[in-house]
Amino acid sequence: MGLLNALDLDAKIEKSDYQAEMEKLEIKMGQLQRKAWERNVPITIVFEGWGASGKGRLINELLQVLDPRGVKVYSTQAPNEEELRRPFMWRFWTKIPERGRVAIYNRSWYSRFIVEKMDPIMSQLPSDKAYQEVNGFERQLVDDGHVVIKFFLHISRKEQKKRFKALEKNPMTAWRVTPYDWKKNKQYESYRDVIEEMLARTDSDCAPWHLVPAQSWRFAVVSVFETVIEVVEKQLLALTKKTRARAVALPSISHSMLETSDLSKALTRKRYDHLRRVYQKRLWELEHDVYRRRQAVVIVYEGWDAAGKGGNIKRLVRRMDPRGYEVIPIAAPNDIELAHHYLWRFWLKMPKAGHFAIFDRSWYGRVLVERVEGFATQQEWQRAYREINEMEELLANNGTLLFKFWIDIDKEEQLRRFRDREKVASKQWKITDEDWRNREKWDQYRDAIDEMLYRTHTPYAPWTIVESNCKLHARIKTMKTVVRTLEKHLIKSP
Repeated sequence: MGLLNALDLDAKIEKSDYQAEMEKLEIKMGQLQRKAWERNVPITIVFEGWGASGKGRLINELLQVLDPRGVKVYSTQAPNEEELRRPFMWRFWTKIPERGRVAIYNRSWYSRFIVEKMDPIMSQLPSDKAYQEVNGFERQLVDDGHVVIKFFLHISRKEQKKRFKALEKNPMTAWRVTPYDWKKNKQYESYRDVIEEMLARTDSDCAPWHLVPAQSWRFAVVSVFETVIEVVEKQLLALTKKTRARAVALPSISHSMLETSDLSKALTRKRYDHLRRVYQKRLWELEHDVYRRRQAVVIVYEGWDAAGKGGNIKRLVRRMDPRGYEVIPIAAPNDIELAHHYLWRFWLKMPKAGHFAIFDRSWYGRVLVERVEGFATQQEWQRAYREINEMEELLANNGTLLFKFWIDIDKEEQLRRFRDREKVASKQWKITDEDWRNREKWDQYRDAIDEMLYRTHTPYAPWTIVESNCKLHARIKTMKTVVRTLEKHLIKSP
């Protein structure tokens, strides 16, 4: 028996009872919004439902009560050209609310099931992977302290037909009913099967569906208000109790990728100059092929302080067309970035199809600097391994090619480079007290690096250890890796 069958579509509430109830609910809603703002609790409210089920009208009722300065409404339409050149979830990750604010979606990421599944031409992913991405997205938000409330407004086929006809009779609203809407009404049962599957496969403990009988307007409004209040109150109560979250249980590390690093590898200047010219020319050629084939490429640089990441990146892009790539240096998050999920600022920078994004440090700061320096709790950085893997898998599923380089040096080489920077006036800006403090925690960082490499080395986003005691060797290795992988990948592409 489907979830929708359990709803009583005849449920109603009398007008006098409705008015009395709404007076109380409206006051309570305003109070809770202010409390959520004070406690930095972000709220996401999703409205899905049949055409003409009243999504827009219900959203308007909420907006009449909520402080508009803390609310943003998104009406999800078919993706535009810019969005089509990004991973499907990009346009939703980039719109998640800041802490304390409310985001309301009139249709959402569920369009890929309600619309695209009924149109195989539009479908981009097998449904299993699409469901996995949506469930992972919602779980990551909730784990970060978000309240996610999902409504599906249900009406019968007969009621929908009646509302379509009423809309068509009014010249001001006739435009809202399209041939596609009538097609869905005629195929109501087929759409119902798709919706039932979507509801069942995305009804999770962290973000359950709230099914609303919407044939009675007053009953639907009260149901939505009561649900929002109940869910937000529950979250605020949990914060008041200050329950300490337990760390995630992770299996032990079975091997060290760093131990495979042979730091004695080196190149002569003559050999380096020859290979550099060869690979830089080839990268220039491949960049044009990447653009022509609409291939997105993400390159991540992580490494020890003074390992040579900046110089490596500089040689990698030396002959590339700057219109086709962006180098993104990552520093400590600012106030706006701290007000969002930690992955938000990286989603903003993900490249569109046909372009390169090169990250000088990245989202791995959560499991490196933030872990070692105590900026993230143990639960947060342990949870991040799965969150990072899910993000990278989502990118790969949508066609992005990922490179991840760990630029490796030993402790003695780092000390030599630190001292060299202190001696040379033009390099002194590169060395700070923080670099020396981090060096004192070398062993702690090495443990964190080992675990990071082990837990996030995947078939779709593998790590490459780049031995960098010899910078010439390191630069050629990264260029060669990018060239060879792009050549192999582009040959397979149509």
